[in-house]
Amino acid sequence: MHDGWIWGIHFGWWIIWILLIVGVVWAINRAQSESTSSRSQRETPLETLKRRYAEGELSTEEYEERKKRLQRDQ
Repeated sequence: MHDGWIWGIHFGWWIIWILLIVGVVWAINRAQSESTSSRSQRETPLETLKRRYAEGELSTEEYEERKKRLQRDQ
């Protein structure tokens, strides 16, 4: 008699847990995307260049060439 009622409650808890996990993942992704977009909005092109050089994305030659171009264009 109570089998359907118990199953309904059990299924309801699964839905709540799934929604909770999806919400947490969504919040983490949103926070990460906001932090990267806000960082790029605050950085000047020269600061971005310096950061990329410090992270090893650019060689010394690339860095110097781009730095000269940025300073010339300003």
